[in-house]
Amino acid sequence: MSIRDIMEAAPVIPVLVLDGSVDPIELAQVLVENGLPVIEVTLRTEEALPAIEEMSRVEGAIVGAGTVLNAVDLYEAVDYGARFIVSPGLTDGVVRAAVDKRVPILPGVANAGDIMRGLDLGLDHFKFFPAEAAGGLKALKALTGPFGGVHFCPTGGIREDTAEDWLSHPNVLCVGGSWILPSGETDLDRVARRAQKAAGLSR
Repeated sequence: MSIRDIMEAAPVIPVLVLDGSVDPIELAQVLVENGLPVIEVTLRTEEALPAIEEMSRVEGAIVGAGTVLNAVDLYEAVDYGARFIVSPGLTDGVVRAAVDKRVPILPGVANAGDIMRGLDLGLDHFKFFPAEAAGGLKALKALTGPFGGVHFCPTGGIREDTAEDWLSHPNVLCVGGSWILPSGETDLDRVARRAQKAAGLSR
């Protein structure tokens, strides 16, 4: 499965910070059943890697690791079952590790220089991060002028009520959303409603 296939699987990739308050298998089932099969589990907590391993067993789930900062993080995440990698920035070391493990990668870019380095490494799909802080949709539109063949998953500051604006841009294949499971949320019925609404966003 290519990174483009992953990005086109659903309009929103839930960006999850898991602390053990929600059962990861039940959460993955809820997300898949409500139209969000691609799941990014950020490596920000001790629960992240075991959650990736458990969620990967859920039929239909495409589980990846986010906040991957170096090659060691990447190798460990892949060992736990991550099927794709998301990093906040772009470094030669992380990209080469992804190539070594033959795992799709979505590295973060925020400006033209980042994109050019990525193109030099053979990449043309990126996370635009931090999307709002880096200039928002106006900045992304400016970047797609010289980089018309590049596609993005904007992440960072995107909300339920702004996601469709981003998705309307032809170079945006999906967005990353932390609003699907906000901090402190334990009610999976509410998560299901948010997921269903996000899955129905037009792009």
